[in-house]
Amino acid sequence: MSQHQAPQPFEPYIPDNTKLPEFTLRAVLTGAILGMVFGASSLYLVLKVGLTVSASIPVAVISLALFRGLSKLGVRDSSILENNITQTAGSAGESIAFGVGVTMPAIFILGFDLELTRVMLVAILGGLLGILMMIPLRRTHIVEDHGKLKYPEGTACAAVLKAGANARDRAVASPSAQADMRAAEAAGLGNAPGAIQIFTGFGIGLVYKTLNVAMRGWQDIPQKIFGKPLAGGSISAEVSPELLGVGYIIGPRISGIMCAGGALSYLVLIPLIKFFGDGINGIVEPGTIPISEMPIEGANSIRDAYILYIGAGAVASAGIISMVQAMPAIWRGIKAGFADIRGMPRPGENAPGKNGSTARTQRDLPMKTVFIGILALIAVISLAPSLHMNVLGALLIVLFGFLFVTVSSRITGEIGSTSNPVSGMTVATLLFTCLVFLIVGWTGSQYYVTALSVGAIVCIAASNGGTTSQDLKTGFLLGATPRSQQLAILIGAFAAALVLGPLLSLLNNGSTVYVPVAQVAPAGIQVDVSALSRKESLHGPQSRDDSGVYYTWHNTDPKAGIEGKYLVNEKGVAVWFVDPGINGSFDTRPDGSKVRKFVAPKATLMSYIIKGILDQRLPWALVLLGVMITVTLQLSFIPALAFAVGVYLPLSSTTPILAGGMIRWLIDRWMSRKSSHANLTPEQFNAESDKSPGVLLSSGYIAGGAIGGIVFAVLAGFFPGADNAIATWAQNHNPLYNGPHAGLLSLIPFALLAIFLYGVAREWFLSPRKK
Repeated sequence: MSQHQAPQPFEPYIPDNTKLPEFTLRAVLTGAILGMVFGASSLYLVLKVGLTVSASIPVAVISLALFRGLSKLGVRDSSILENNITQTAGSAGESIAFGVGVTMPAIFILGFDLELTRVMLVAILGGLLGILMMIPLRRTHIVEDHGKLKYPEGTACAAVLKAGANARDRAVASPSAQADMRAAEAAGLGNAPGAIQIFTGFGIGLVYKTLNVAMRGWQDIPQKIFGKPLAGGSISAEVSPELLGVGYIIGPRISGIMCAGGALSYLVLIPLIKFFGDGINGIVEPGTIPISEMPIEGANSIRDAYILYIGAGAVASAGIISMVQAMPAIWRGIKAGFADIRGMPRPGENAPGKNGSTARTQRDLPMKTVFIGILALIAVISLAPSLHMNVLGALLIVLFGFLFVTVSSRITGEIGSTSNPVSGMTVATLLFTCLVFLIVGWTGSQYYVTALSVGAIVCIAASNGGTTSQDLKTGFLLGATPRSQQLAILIGAFAAALVLGPLLSLLNNGSTVYVPVAQVAPAGIQVDVSALSRKESLHGPQSRDDSGVYYTWHNTDPKAGIEGKYLVNEKGVAVWFVDPGINGSFDTRPDGSKVRKFVAPKATLMSYIIKGILDQRLPWALVLLGVMITVTLQLSFIPALAFAVGVYLPLSSTTPILAGGMIRWLIDRWMSRKSSHANLTPEQFNAESDKSPGVLLSSGYIAGGAIGGIVFAVLAGFFPGADNAIATWAQNHNPLYNGPHAGLLSLIPFALLAIFLYGVAREWFLSPRKK
């Protein structure tokens, strides 16, 4: 048995024997609502670029501003512990959204229907599993390893809440906290955060998105296509506020590496394929038309046929390598987790409080709740019809859930959530699950959803486990009651789970294109309808032209036509190919109207893994090329996962992220020269930078831009006539949207957006700090 040194006594901001309002209805309700809002924006973001950013600090700042504003109307101001509960419940939405967005869209990509009950169950079960597994781990990771595991986002969030504490909170703060406050004030740090940056960013992002996307004020993706000798190459940028904000928050290094991956795809690989492919007669698999016939006007044909598989191989191998690199932390976390499960005493566990009772700051939900909850999870997972699961799948989920929640919490504590390889854990889970299915002979398409559900629940559990540990770290620093936080996370996760399924379905349906079968299978497709039972009609704008009801049929034979879902009439003739809004290939409806597809890079990778192993028809040559790219990067000591994601994503998505990262680089250089920051350690500097005005404005950009994108995507599906009329007018009369210099002119609004971000970060505008 390993020996544990007793940690130095830690005194939280609010002492253990101090009673303040904490788990109140208004705190929980506000957190749940904010969690739904940030969950929706995070889902939109993960469908576009495969990543999210932490919602903890934005939710904390909004909570402070909201309750502080209500206090001026005569309502009691919230305590620091109430604000912590709001932040805890609200942050759950982002973590659940990441897990859902990484996995569940694969159902569309595999050609199946999305059942809302399945998404809701997966989200709730995954969130519950992550929280239950973190209850015994809190004592090890948060209490015992305080000072060893930094939890950078959780520490920064605690700093924000301390800075926004009201007079009552400050009056009852511990002596050490009051000394820290005096030292921070003397150094010019610790000022109360201004929510004006977040709300202003939200408003600007929403207005920008309205003018850009809804009103077609200017091109949203200006592009430059190259001719010979770089035929097929192109550069482009999606000039959106949410991607600019993402780049600022993740910083210059990761954003630069991501954009480098996109440059490799669009400026090297695609031109190479075009150069050599033009001289080849016939089709090069897995393409469906000769490379010489693929249009040079856009890179999507070559990208869809070849680059996606290269990117998938790069992302999968990079995720596995990141797991291998994290093995020391994984092993430490596993040992600590089993030690806690065995009930080994830990320093600080059940520390006595008043009258000999358990200290308030050490009260977790009881271990009996953990075991009963896990047994209930196994029963629900095995019996729920919508999951198509069995006892083997349920046991795999619990096993992988415990393993990867432990890993996620440990890695988040060491290096933060940005570098937490949750998608790599999901890849590992799917690989092992699919191999088990292959061994036992479960290789039919009916097992696709079963394998995906295993990976989805584990992914959500790991994602929520990392977020939960960040929140518990914040609460530990503030002096919160762990049991209250654990309940708040449960409520926040449940609230987010209610909205993510319907939202995912709406976004997909709004961009779904029903393609005439003659366009994808000129010889036609005949199906035996006696074996079909499920029927449905068209959804969205095209339902106005065809109100018929059809059988649904899923094609898994590429020789018969494009794999996926078809609508078949009573005579067995396939009429429509259903191209999903998420990762679909067709962006033009029969009436000529355009739609914007969601890339969903991580979900597409999951679908490739499932089909590749269970069907054994993955183009391994292209996948292995991606693996070799990852190996080359690792040998060059470059973080491969960020680069691999860049290879997979459209270059248009990573260029605005790079712009945001470069602004962050300029601001961090400026901050490092300030006298108040000159003597800070790297950890202290990062904590200050992570709660700076630029980060808050970027969070507003992300929320406003993403919410705007969701609203307009849904409205375009419900009101196609108005959307087409606006598009037609812009096409004919707006030089910023369709003109000889439209691409360059479209960069002007984006440049203004970036300049304003730089000015706010430099504290020229909207600064609450007094000079």
